[in-house]
Amino acid sequence: MNFDFAVAGGYFAGWRLVRALPEKFAYKAFEAIGKYALSRNGARVKRLRSNLSRVCPTKSSSEMDELMRKAMSSYMRYWCDTFRSPDWSRERIAATVTVDGEDLLTAPMKNGTGVVVALPHAGNWDHAGSYFCGMGFPLVTVAERLKPEALFNKFLEYRQNIGMEVLALDSRSIVTLMQRAREGRLIALVADRDLSKSGVDVSFFCHPARMPAGPALLAIRTGIPLITAYVSYTTAGIHIVFNSVEIPTHGSEEERVSQVVQRCADLFAEGIASSPQDWHMLQRIWTDGDFQERSA
Repeated sequence: MNFDFAVAGGYFAGWRLVRALPEKFAYKAFEAIGKYALSRNGARVKRLRSNLSRVCPTKSSSEMDELMRKAMSSYMRYWCDTFRSPDWSRERIAATVTVDGEDLLTAPMKNGTGVVVALPHAGNWDHAGSYFCGMGFPLVTVAERLKPEALFNKFLEYRQNIGMEVLALDSRSIVTLMQRAREGRLIALVADRDLSKSGVDVSFFCHPARMPAGPALLAIRTGIPLITAYVSYTTAGIHIVFNSVEIPTHGSEEERVSQVVQRCADLFAEGIASSPQDWHMLQRIWTDGDFQERSA
């Protein structure tokens, strides 16, 4: 308990400090942290390199080194954004977002129809969420519980202040999401990784992986549109690319879910291939090699 308290306390102190620093200095400091982590080449950095080597299999060793430099810079930019964005104005958020396919989300929402957005761990999805919350669209998402509990509550508060409803990821969340979908809410779910038994098997960059069934189940059972989003960084902010996912009408629910999740995986792969440095996947994603299945 004391250790958890110390971890949370240090994190909160850092959050306050980064918000108080001059902006350029803060981002330069995080850039330096990223370079240091890259030089240390710890387990998570090695995992990122391994993941990106599958995304970009033809890159030479020197090209991979450069991609890793950009990837760690992007990852640290995300964290600096997270610490500092509570102080951003609505005008700044709106001015720093560009979107392809925005009507895929806004048109149904304006007509009172909910939308499910599936997206990978890329760019800054909280920035994207802030943008659409600023349009007046009620947004719902889920979050896995972090330890210590105080840290989870801090992130919960952070996203609630953006305007999101955040549900804890458990067996009851899908029922609540179904209700929110029928209420015409915007539901955003990070959906590029689920290594548990409930994950759906997909081919991802020509290798086996598992991804969550949630977005597909919501679209199939409620009839609301499902779109994917890829969020990448620009010099000024973020760029979002939306794509529509066709929902099959024939076959069992399990077969339809499998088809939809595979289509999402394919669209994620298109986005990642276009901007691999912004895919912040520092964890295992593929299920071959020495993969060991999680129980839940």
